[in-house]
Amino acid sequence: MDLDGFKRINDSLGHAIGDKLLQSVAACLAACVRKSDTVSRQGGDEFVILLPEVAQAADAAVSAAKIITGLMRAHTIGANRLRVTVSIGLSTYPDNGEDAETLIKNADTAMYHAKQCRRDNYQFFKPDMSLQAVERQSLEGHLRYALERQELLLHYQPKVNLKTGAITSVEALVRWQHPERGLLLPGQFRTIAEDTGMIVAMGQWVLREACRQTREWLDAGLLAVPVSVNVSSLEFQSEQFSEGVQGALKNACLEPRYLELELTETVLMRHAESTVHALGQLKAIGVRLAVDDFGTGYSSLSYLTRFPIDALRLDQSFVHDISASSDDAIVVSAVISMGKSLKHRVIAEGVETPEQVSFLQAQGCDEGQGYYFSQPVGAQQVAKLLETGGSLSVLR
Repeated sequence: MDLDGFKRINDSLGHAIGDKLLQSVAACLAACVRKSDTVSRQGGDEFVILLPEVAQAADAAVSAAKIITGLMRAHTIGANRLRVTVSIGLSTYPDNGEDAETLIKNADTAMYHAKQCRRDNYQFFKPDMSLQAVERQSLEGHLRYALERQELLLHYQPKVNLKTGAITSVEALVRWQHPERGLLLPGQFRTIAEDTGMIVAMGQWVLREACRQTREWLDAGLLAVPVSVNVSSLEFQSEQFSEGVQGALKNACLEPRYLELELTETVLMRHAESTVHALGQLKAIGVRLAVDDFGTGYSSLSYLTRFPIDALRLDQSFVHDISASSDDAIVVSAVISMGKSLKHRVIAEGVETPEQVSFLQAQGCDEGQGYYFSQPVGAQQVAKLLETGGSLSVLR
C-alpha cells in the first residue's frame, strides 16, 4: 500500500510534518489489523502488510476496506489537520506467487493499477496487470527524456463568445509526440507525470511555450487573444511558481493580460488561506485567473468571493446532459447566475451540439468551448483562424 499524494504534503509542509504523518498512519494501520498480522514500512510512504491467517481472498479484501476507511479520518499534526487516502494492491499465495519476492512484486503491480484506476481503492493482482506495469514503466522511462528530446508540443482550443462567435482566447493543451506510439494525449501520461513529479517541469515548459507562441502570433499582426494554461497542484504549491510566471512573460516579451492561468477547485481549496495570498500575488502581476472544472470540487462560496478570480469554467459533465437531464440544466443555470453575480465570466466546457449552444445562450452564458466550435489544433491552424478575424459560428 502507498499513500496518495504524500509527496505533495512533504513538499508543501516539510519533511518533519511528513514524518509525523507517517507515524500517525502507521499507528492507524496497526489498529486496523489483527495481532497475527504484520505491518511493515518498506520506505518512503510505502507499507507492506502480511496476513498469514486468511481462509480466502475475500478476507484480505475486508482488511483492505477496513484500512481505507480507517485512514479517512483526519490526522492532526501540530496545527495541521491532514487527510490522506491510500492505494492498496493485494496478492495471494500460492495463486500469485510462491515466494515473498514474487508476492510483493505482484502486490506492488496491483497497487499501481489501483492508483491508475482512481486511487483510494484496492485491487487484486491479475496476470494482465504485469503487461500494463511494463507498459507504464516504458512510458515513464521515455517521459523522463521527452522534454530534452523536444517531443512535447502544444495544441490550442479556441473559446468563443456565445453572442458574437468571436474567439476570445485559446487554451494551450500539451501533447506528447512519442517516438514509437505516435501522438499521445494527456490522459495517457499525466498520471505518470504527477506520480514522478515530472509534471512541474512539464508545466513550466507549457507556460514558456504558450507565452512564446502568443508573442509570435502578435508579432505576425494576428488578432490579439489571450492564451490560457492549466496549472497542476504541484506547480501551484511551488514557492517559485510566481517567479516562473513572471520569467515566462519576460522571456516572451508578453504583456500579462495575454495570459490566463486555470486552476481546479480542488487545487484552490486544498490550502484555502494560503491560496488567497498566492492568487493575490499572481493578480498583482496582471495575469487573468480562472477556476477550471467548476462544479466538480468542493468550493466554499465565502472563499470564492475572496479569490481574485476572473472566470469560472463550467465542467463539461454538466454541459453534456443539459438537454436530457433537468438536474444538470438547473446546475448550469445556477452557476451562470452565480458567476454573473460575482462578476465572473462563465465559460462552458465540452460544448458539442446546437441544442447545448441554444440553452447556454438563453441562460446568458458568456463563452463556450468544445468540438462544436473547434477541436484542439496546431499553432498554424490557430493562426489561420485568427487571420480570418477570429470568428466561429455559434449556430450552424
